[in-house]
Amino acid sequence: MADLRSIDILVFGATGYTGQYVVNELAKLAKEYGSLTWGIAGRNKDKLQGVLRKTSEKTGEDWSHVPLVIADVKDPESLKAMTSRTKVLVNCCGPYRFLGEAVVKACIESGTHHLDISTEPQYMELMQLKYNKAAEEKGVYVISACGFASIPTDLGTVYLQKNFEGGMNSAEIFLRIGTIPSEKKIKRGALAHFGTWESVVYWFAHWYELWRIRSKLNKQKLPALRPKLIQWPFILNNEIVKGPWCLTFWSVDKSVIERSQRHFFEKNEQRPAQINTYFVVSNFLIVIGLFILGLVFLLMSQCCLGRKLLLKYPKVFTCGFVSHEGPTEEAEEHTSATFTFRGKGWSEKDMASSCPPDKTVITNVAFKSPGYGFTALSLILCSIMTLKESENMPGRGGVLPPAAAFRKTSLIEQLMQHDVKFEVTSSEVVPVKRSCCLSMCV
Repeated sequence: MADLRSIDILVFGATGYTGQYVVNELAKLAKEYGSLTWGIAGRNKDKLQGVLRKTSEKTGEDWSHVPLVIADVKDPESLKAMTSRTKVLVNCCGPYRFLGEAVVKACIESGTHHLDISTEPQYMELMQLKYNKAAEEKGVYVISACGFASIPTDLGTVYLQKNFEGGMNSAEIFLRIGTIPSEKKIKRGALAHFGTWESVVYWFAHWYELWRIRSKLNKQKLPALRPKLIQWPFILNNEIVKGPWCLTFWSVDKSVIERSQRHFFEKNEQRPAQINTYFVVSNFLIVIGLFILGLVFLLMSQCCLGRKLLLKYPKVFTCGFVSHEGPTEEAEEHTSATFTFRGKGWSEKDMASSCPPDKTVITNVAFKSPGYGFTALSLILCSIMTLKESENMPGRGGVLPPAAAFRKTSLIEQLMQHDVKFEVTSSEVVPVKRSCCLSMCV
């Protein structure tokens, strides 16, 4: 009888835009990490075979022997049959709000680990609320946000805390997107694919759901942290990133990091860090443009007609930044991202209850191909960690954010081996007068 769980990593949704990036990366990394067995899954056999042909052309190796699994999110039996054949399912089928839960449920029932690249807080936190206990009992890890959102920020915050050597109170995170010079002209096109845009539209359309989910999910209150980190709408002439404008960045990253910080507080009694995120902008005209686009987006996402228009004409409402074609591969390879973290706190942990912060540590996480190349790399490395280092992950399973799941694994080291740069750029302690340590600054 054939081994029904003979596939180490199976990519579901392999024919999609992101799925094809993930398959290409998996083909490269499978041999590097001990000849992992892998397969691809989706609804259409012909399209799956087309993905393997493209991967063979790209890598110069014949992948026609790779297993193909036919499954449809609307067919529960096909999902069970699919998840029963693999140890780790990589789910690239979004929006997860509509397509994710059925796959998570099938994975838990089959005892299969589930990883995805969701950027939808409602989906992630609802899965934790509904399935965390069942996942723990089955020994299954369900881990979302394993791509550009939110591996760099979530793992970057853990990296900052490890290198703080004291008590960290807060972290401000600044994202700068740049271009890598090239001798030839690069066709830039869009910055993001329609699938990413669709997920964001539905996230903001139903933002109010988070309050209800969190009221049920987070029974234990976090401590009142002082001094309180203020979220500025913008920061002018920031000395850390040398950016003229730093705008508040409404991304999924903050909610993911806060979930990890809550996990460390509840499970490890570690002081949670306060988090704010910003986006670095080069000039005032871009600030005005982003403000107008953001306001239009927020208003239109709140009504049915507005959402239909946003989804029907993504190029129009993003000035070409989003398209159904997505960025070209050349554009991806010549785009870079740098996250700069400014952590503030105390040089000694026992100062936290009585003294104002006296220490600042600055770190960077930098890499290229931030949208989809990095997402594919990080998603596959997260899957490999789940396969090979589960003994270093918390408990026996559960629905977890990435830093909570992978903090004690070698994921950061593995990312660094694949040209993702984690570094400490400065660490400074400014002595405070003991007379100031009678009470905390507010």
